[in-house]
Amino acid sequence: MRKTIVELLKNAGENFISGESIAGKLGISRTAVWKHIRKLRENGYEIISRERHGYKLKDAPDLLLPGEIQIGLDTKIIGAEMDYHPSVDSTNRVAKALAYHGAAEGTIVVAEEQTGGKGRLERNYFSPRGKGIWFSVILRPNLLPKDAPKCTLMAAVAVAEAMERFKLKPAIKWPNDLMFDGRKLVGILTEMTGEIGKITYIVIGVGINVNISRDEFPAELQPIATSLLEMNGGEAISRVQFFRAVLEEFDKIYRDVTASGFDNVLNRWRKFNVTLGKVVRVISTGDGGESFSGKAVDINADGALVVETADGLRTVYAGDVSIR
Repeated sequence: MRKTIVELLKNAGENFISGESIAGKLGISRTAVWKHIRKLRENGYEIISRERHGYKLKDAPDLLLPGEIQIGLDTKIIGAEMDYHPSVDSTNRVAKALAYHGAAEGTIVVAEEQTGGKGRLERNYFSPRGKGIWFSVILRPNLLPKDAPKCTLMAAVAVAEAMERFKLKPAIKWPNDLMFDGRKLVGILTEMTGEIGKITYIVIGVGINVNISRDEFPAELQPIATSLLEMNGGEAISRVQFFRAVLEEFDKIYRDVTASGFDNVLNRWRKFNVTLGKVVRVISTGDGGESFSGKAVDINADGALVVETADGLRTVYAGDVSIR
C-alpha cells in the first residue's frame, strides 16, 4: 500500500495530491492514508502536507526499500519479491533459508548493513550501514550443478554493465572481483543446493561498495578496497538508482542464459577482464593449496582460468589469483 502511495506522490511531481484522491485510488479511508503517510515519514520520506491541497513528496531517502527499488524496475524475474532488512548478519544466510522454504525464483534479500557477511574463501566482507548494496538473489535455473560456478561470472558481468550505465569503467579480475585502481569494489559469493544432475536452487550474494570513503574502510582494507564513490571522483552515487540498474542487467543476462546458455556471458566477461594476458600467481584451493605462476591466456567453457606455465597449460577451477 505504501509503495503505491509513494508511486502516486512521485507521479504527481511538484503538484499536491489530495488525501481524498489517494484514498479513492486505493479503496481506503483518508485516515488510513494519513497513517501510511506518517509511516513513510518515519522511514525517511520528506512529505509536505497542506490543508485543502493534500500531500507532496519533497525528498525520498536513499534506502534500499522495496517500495523505492520496485518503482520503475524493468525486470521480469529478478526483484519481483524483495525481503528488506535494516540489518542482518548475512543476506546469503537469509536467502538460503527462504529458498529452502520455497521462495520464488528472483526473490531478493537486501540489507542496509551486514554484521557477518562473507566473501569467497570465507573472508569477512566489510558491509557498513547505508554505504553499500548488500544483497542476495535466489535462482532456480534448469542447469547442471557443474554450471553453477558460471553464475558467479554472470553476476560480475551484470554489475559491470550497470556500472557502464553510470559512465564508470568496470574491470573484472578472475573470477568475479570488480576492481578499480588495483583495489576491490565488489565481492560475489555463489552457493548452490542440489543433487546429482539437478540444481535445487542457487543463492548469489553480492556486496557493492558504493559510498564508502577511503578513511571509512578499516585500516587493513584501505590498501586493497575501494568504492564507486572514489571511482566517481568523490561524487556520491544513488544507491537506489544503482541497485535498480544492477537488477535490470542481472535480469537480462539471466534470461539470456536460461534461453541460450553461457557463451554470451563468457564473451562479455572477457570484454571487462583485467586478468587475461597478464602474469598471475595462483594459490589453488583444489590441489592442497599448491601455488604456481604463469600467464593467464583464457577462460574455458566452464569459466575456469587457463594458465600457461613453463610445464604447460593449467586449468584453475577455484583459487586465489593475483596479478603480478
